[in-house]
Amino acid sequence: MNEAHETAFLLKDGVILLGMAIVFVLLFRRLGLGATLGYLVAGALVGPHGLALIGDAEAKLGIAELGIVLLLFLVGLELHPNRLWRLRRDIFGLGLVQVALCGAAISAVIFLTTGFSWAAALALGLPLALSSTAQVLPMLQSAGRLNTPSGERAFSVLLFQDLSIVPLITIIAALSRTPPAPDAPPGWLLGLYTVGAVIGLVLIGRFVMNPLFKVIGRLGERELFVAAGLFAVIAAAALMEALHLSAALGAFIAGVMLADSPYRHELEADVEPFRTILLGLFFIAVGMLLDLHVIAERPLFVIAMALAVVATKAVVMFGIARVFGVAWRSALAFALLLSQGGEFAFVLFAQAQNALLIAPEAASLFSAIVTLSMVTTPILMMVAQRFLNKGVKAEEDRPGPDGNQTGDAIVVGYGRFGQTVAQMLVASGSQVTLIDNKASQIEQSGKFGMKVHYGDGTRVDILRLAGAADARAIIFCVDGNDLGKAQLQPILNAFPKAAVLVRTFDRRHMMDLARLDLNGMVRELFESAVLLGRHALEAVGVSDRNIDKVEAEYRRRDGSRLEAQMETGDLAALRDQMFIPGRALDLSEDEDEGEKGNGEAQREG
Repeated sequence: MNEAHETAFLLKDGVILLGMAIVFVLLFRRLGLGATLGYLVAGALVGPHGLALIGDAEAKLGIAELGIVLLLFLVGLELHPNRLWRLRRDIFGLGLVQVALCGAAISAVIFLTTGFSWAAALALGLPLALSSTAQVLPMLQSAGRLNTPSGERAFSVLLFQDLSIVPLITIIAALSRTPPAPDAPPGWLLGLYTVGAVIGLVLIGRFVMNPLFKVIGRLGERELFVAAGLFAVIAAAALMEALHLSAALGAFIAGVMLADSPYRHELEADVEPFRTILLGLFFIAVGMLLDLHVIAERPLFVIAMALAVVATKAVVMFGIARVFGVAWRSALAFALLLSQGGEFAFVLFAQAQNALLIAPEAASLFSAIVTLSMVTTPILMMVAQRFLNKGVKAEEDRPGPDGNQTGDAIVVGYGRFGQTVAQMLVASGSQVTLIDNKASQIEQSGKFGMKVHYGDGTRVDILRLAGAADARAIIFCVDGNDLGKAQLQPILNAFPKAAVLVRTFDRRHMMDLARLDLNGMVRELFESAVLLGRHALEAVGVSDRNIDKVEAEYRRRDGSRLEAQMETGDLAALRDQMFIPGRALDLSEDEDEGEKGNGEAQREG
């Protein structure tokens, strides 16, 4: 009976949480305030300090922290060496200075205005230096600004902020007032554990996980691939947790060790739904922990401190950007974009509370301050957009790489057909992303210096992660006629800016795809068959002039037939245009002229 009651309560909690999340996320999205605020408000409303519809927020937060683990894994997957090198100045220069100076400035404001100890002010100020990746990146993507210079600058700083959570957790642990656990190792041994675990995870990734993904890829079992991806993340996090280290650090290292793997896009697409759900649950649980009574007692403090955080960060970041040589309009837009508090602040506030650096009431107050600062983001984004459009439109319209190894074109299918298309694109200097779902093809291509990513290139999520939103062309070079309207129409809807080109199996396949707004279709054997036909005509003694005439007439009639067939859907359309016995071209006059010309040439010779 107890198990039945627990199941009933679990189902009831799930219905309430998901229902409220749907309602408030939809509402806040419509208002342009972002999903994060929707989750937080939903949690505050149903939690013990709101309508008390659901209890035990701490237990739910413990489960939901897996969302943070998965988020850091995905951050690690972004750290491809090429991108790190290209953005190194913004990531490790601008990002480091931003976190350090903003953290110090906000800590000073808290210390001078609240009476907190310097340790508590530091434990609150450093997390407030971080901005909201969950808010800013989707907004930049929807505005088409992610791959512009200012978008990449913002991404670089957000990336460093995501990386900095690990050292910030270490700083809070160093300031902790709680006595160390009796089974906790000394600091020097913990350092050795960290180094050993990092080296071990990198070796496991190279010599165990990549071969495992290769075997699973050959089997073609997507569910097994999802399970293996989640295993890699959770096992790395569990290993770090067992060594009294950060589980988030383990997940991050797992992502980094697979960042250059050909299976990266597939992993990212498969893990993303779990990350989205668990991160949403994390924000709901944080909302449930907000003590609304404490906030209601000091509303002016919450509002004033939220405005102080936004203003301090904006001023400091504007100055930093100017020092780094950014034009003043772009610097102002950059500062406004990242002036809010971020989701990692909630994690760090919980760490500070557990370390006895701040009281639960202070954690609730400053969580509310972060939430209120997030409300300002859509407004500040509109202001920043106005500055960008006014002064740096030419700069912002320049396309920039997005870091997912994306380029001008995506070629799906790297067999004998796709290799030719890709080789011609590469020869032109175009940057090409290659996707194939055959592990053997990926391995073989790597021997020739071609990086092919594993995945089903007909999935919108895989294409999105491969950079399809910014690609100029998506070329499908897959075998057979399985690629139909059901797969292509969602791709056309999702990526309207890209020219979509398709290798088709035969004319029936082209007829099936005729109603789609494709930019081009080519029958896989048509050109090679025409070329072989020319050689055959030459072999049976037809003159060069008549070979050209036959080819031109065949192409004209075949094109007319195909156009009529695609229009009507009738394979028999214009069948009278076909060449059949008794209906050949009249080449006799041309042959006679050709023979006469050949005879004269021989006499002259």
